[in-house]
Amino acid sequence: MNQSKSVRAILADDERLMREQLRSRLMEVWPELEIVAEAKNGIEAVELVRQHRPELVFLDIRMPGLTGVDAARQIAQLPEDDDWLVPEIVFITAYDQYAVEAFEQGVADYVLKPAERERLLVTVDRIKKRLALKQADGEAADESSAARASAPLQQLLHKLSSQLNPGGAPKYLQWIQATVGQAIQMIPVEDVLFFISDEKYTRVQTARVEALIRKPIKELVDELDPALFWQIHRSTLVNARAIDGITRDFRGRQMVGVKGVTEKLEVSRSYTQLFKGM
Repeated sequence: MNQSKSVRAILADDERLMREQLRSRLMEVWPELEIVAEAKNGIEAVELVRQHRPELVFLDIRMPGLTGVDAARQIAQLPEDDDWLVPEIVFITAYDQYAVEAFEQGVADYVLKPAERERLLVTVDRIKKRLALKQADGEAADESSAARASAPLQQLLHKLSSQLNPGGAPKYLQWIQATVGQAIQMIPVEDVLFFISDEKYTRVQTARVEALIRKPIKELVDELDPALFWQIHRSTLVNARAIDGITRDFRGRQMVGVKGVTEKLEVSRSYTQLFKGM
């Protein structure tokens, strides 16, 4: 992100009065912020992010068509480039306590309805710090900021979904049905070292076999235990227990070494904070 570029934001809430109230409060506490568009639902929000490529998105958790949590999942999977990274997410919510506990542990922030000036000031301060870390692009972070950025957005979304939809722990995939040569094989999920997707297939790599499935990474992210599989790139999930070490290549990119294989896995810029301090 260019230092001279202003921070641009998108507001998404199905209640017009709530959008107006939040916009008004933001003008008070962050007058430099540029609100480039507003959405009435999650589907519009994803499309507006695709069009405008903002640095910040405010998402109401409960919206018709596509919830804020589901919209955030799709936004987190949008392709990045040298000029744009996945935006910071702030959830707008009427829920407190349980949901807020999930936010406090994650890499996104929250605003309680209706937005109050003092709490919004705290949110804005956190956002500015996280944006500064992105701007530094690999520079050392202070301890508190690094702690908040230590888990990818997708892991927060898993926690948030379970908080907002009580009824037991989520059921994660235990087996992968994959093609190995001409045969179909059932592979225990815990044996998988990593998943890598291309345009048509996802490669499933274990210590003994290499297999193919048609399920994309964006679906696997929702079906695998986030404590076991870490997303390190929009096309890569790695078994945390199989990580052997982190190095940098000649271009300065973080590369993950995996036990039992010589292949290195690239860490995209959105996920470099996962390995701070390692």
